[in-house]
Amino acid sequence: MGEEAVAVSLLTEVHGPVGWLVFNRPEAGNAMTAAMMEALPRAWSWLAGAPEVRAIVVTGAGRAFQTGLDVVQLSREPSALTAMSRRTRRADLRLTGWHLGVEKPIITAVNGVCAGGGLHFVADSDIVIASSAASFLDPHVSVGQVSAFETIGLARRAAFGAAARMALTGAHERLGAADAYRLGWVSEVVEPAELRPAAQRLGELIARDEPSAVAARKKALWRALETGLTEARGGRA
Repeated sequence: MGEEAVAVSLLTEVHGPVGWLVFNRPEAGNAMTAAMMEALPRAWSWLAGAPEVRAIVVTGAGRAFQTGLDVVQLSREPSALTAMSRRTRRADLRLTGWHLGVEKPIITAVNGVCAGGGLHFVADSDIVIASSAASFLDPHVSVGQVSAFETIGLARRAAFGAAARMALTGAHERLGAADAYRLGWVSEVVEPAELRPAAQRLGELIARDEPSAVAARKKALWRALETGLTEARGGRA
């Protein structure tokens, strides 16, 4: 896949103070090709470094949000598949803003099916909102693979039992937007036509505050999630 095709399948846009990262392979459920995976760190770096961007929204084009790796395409590129497998074994993933240490707030707007590796973006974002047409599933175990990073991240956010059930039942368990809201994986559900405007408004609301204060707040919140309560608060007085 050439650079022009990658640029079309992975879009970066700026609307006011909000940067957008859009998966744009609707004909393939926005599944990631090897070239898209290589381009993701550059896209994140560009959005993170753009001074006018105060918040970043991740979403998908068409009926799907993100359906993980395009295993058919990767099977045609054995070297790319080997490289991705090696990174997974080493936990050296470079897909999401969390993986890459992006300090700006990240909003994921789930517009449709979010499956497999697409769950990384739900687990790793600061705020997640969803269209009422969104659905969530993890088919790894149904195709003989291990579900780990994505569902571990979801279990840390909220609702361990639901994350474990989805991981262990694979393609047989599909959660709708209302279920995800009830479980705390998403903070808002809107009608499909309202998703992008809602994400833009949320980004603009975040952008009103001083960037360094927002970044410090984000860092503190993630530190609290990733450590024990006492340690996150700086120890006992």
